[in-house]
Amino acid sequence: MSDIHKRIEAFDKLGSFLDQFSTPEPVVKEDIPFNDLFFDGYKHQIKLAGEHNQWFNREQLAYAFKGWSALLRSGELKKWMSGYLIEDKEPKTIAIVMAGNIPMVGFHDLLSVLILGHKAVVKPSSNDKHLLPYLVKYLEHIEPSFKEKVVFSNGKLEGYDAVIATGSDNTSRYFEYYFKGKPHIIRKNRNSVAILRGDETREDLNALGEDIFRYYGLGCRSVSKLFVPNGYDFDTFFKGIYPYREIIEEQKYANNYDYNKAVYLMSLYKLLENGFLMLKEDASYPSPIATLFYEYYEDEHALRARLEQDAEKIQCVVSNSWSADSIPFGETQRPGLTDYADGVDVIRFLLAL
Repeated sequence: MSDIHKRIEAFDKLGSFLDQFSTPEPVVKEDIPFNDLFFDGYKHQIKLAGEHNQWFNREQLAYAFKGWSALLRSGELKKWMSGYLIEDKEPKTIAIVMAGNIPMVGFHDLLSVLILGHKAVVKPSSNDKHLLPYLVKYLEHIEPSFKEKVVFSNGKLEGYDAVIATGSDNTSRYFEYYFKGKPHIIRKNRNSVAILRGDETREDLNALGEDIFRYYGLGCRSVSKLFVPNGYDFDTFFKGIYPYREIIEEQKYANNYDYNKAVYLMSLYKLLENGFLMLKEDASYPSPIATLFYEYYEDEHALRARLEQDAEKIQCVVSNSWSADSIPFGETQRPGLTDYADGVDVIRFLLAL
């Protein structure tokens, strides 16, 4: 068996291990390698992750694990790799600076590095520091060739050949300067938008609620803004997302709702709201938690030009039939292996080193 096939099989086993945690209450399954060593330990890491970051509750973590367990299947991984010409090369060391806005958000970068046989020096986010180190230990037990392939570091990154760094618009400027001497991918803030035409069904809008509320809107694939036609009836929208009303019972979300509402009212902004989501007319893309910005449009051609001009600010466009690249309602938080952040193909970047 070739080395890459060994690595694929190891990640397939990791997917089976993660599948046990794809419901809020984990379920032990038969024939999972090293379960006696790792199952209870990962339950503890999940508990620590939730205590350390209250956005990482059991439901949100289970959703992330379910998504990854479905992708970490040998068939999916082989299909992914089949799109590239992969040759045996001397392994490089790749520095990965991870974000921590949603659970395991940096895992795709780590997977990309390891599946090609490279080493990783990982600077995890302080908001998500419990989950991945434990999974790496599991990988090392499954496939000993992964031992010493990953180092987690909270200090200065050293001894790397290339960099993949994810941060905000502000940190990206620091990254650009700090990593200027090495090949790099540096990601900035991006947001996702939904384009409504006014003929969406209640099922469409209910699915859109998943794109808005999953991970509390903290992800770059979370819809933070609506474009709606002039005269749009927001009652239809509010009825469609009503099933998500229980999100206001989450204390951290409710605190953000109350705070942002107070700020808007003191500033005399005009708001539309339904008790768990505020709508504010605003030209910006990033909206605060519990708030969705919206803009009216009259001409689709003008809107297309606007979105094309702002392409570097947008991760996903959600719509029924806006373009070949638009994502159906309800699907933004289910990216595939080829759905690279910022549209930059990490595998091609690594193969070119």
